[in-house]
Amino acid sequence: MSDVLDSLDAALLRLDPALAARVWEPLAGGRTNRVWRVGAFTVKRFDAAAASPLFPNDALAEARALELFAPLGLAPRLRAAGADWLIYEHAEGAVWSGDPAPVAMMLHRLHRASVPQGSFRNAPNGSAAVLADAMRIYALGAIPPDPGVAPVKAVPIHADAVSGNVLATVGGPILIDWQCPAMGDPVEDLCTFLSPAMMWLYSGRVPAADYAEAFLRAYPDAAVVARARVMVPLYRYRIAAHCAWKAARGDAEYAEALKLEL
Repeated sequence: MSDVLDSLDAALLRLDPALAARVWEPLAGGRTNRVWRVGAFTVKRFDAAAASPLFPNDALAEARALELFAPLGLAPRLRAAGADWLIYEHAEGAVWSGDPAPVAMMLHRLHRASVPQGSFRNAPNGSAAVLADAMRIYALGAIPPDPGVAPVKAVPIHADAVSGNVLATVGGPILIDWQCPAMGDPVEDLCTFLSPAMMWLYSGRVPAADYAEAFLRAYPDAAVVARARVMVPLYRYRIAAHCAWKAARGDAEYAEALKLEL
């Protein structure tokens, strides 16, 4: 741990020698890794043991995502990276709340982005693959029926687009915590953002009755929205499996979240 902090200190001082006198201010919100603000930068230290079957925790993947998506206004700008740490420009903003329409449009911009082949892992794609992945994570009862939705052409997805990972900035919403990006079905990001369990875990609230409709109406691709309406039960089942996996390891908050998702 001390070697990692020494590497981080050295990287920060290369970026700004004046940071030698700055306090590392812990940032709240993340449920997986340790994050600090140091001057104009955010410092992120990854905990390899915090990965789960649904959400990988890959520092190199996050660094690659920031390099690709910061120029598009979708992510903070990366300034330095190590095997298990990142330094990026601190994004001033609060966790997104209120009107979900700008988030839908921001996600659409991500899903239309072009990235080099092999940039990210491949996420389960199509209804059969999503159901199989849910059962791999945790064996829950009452398996939803497979609607027979075929895989689609994979696009870049955040794959952890929960409300707590969307920041409201002066320039509009951006995404943080890119530790599990993938190539997959854009429906995954839509369904994750609408998850009652994930919203409650990150904000202490659940979506209002009209929240999902307002969000889906704002997403500019009607075919993706139509597919999302069919796939919501499957992605919610997979998030419920994730909550059950966490609860089985003693996390009481996820036991409560599981009830919301089911």
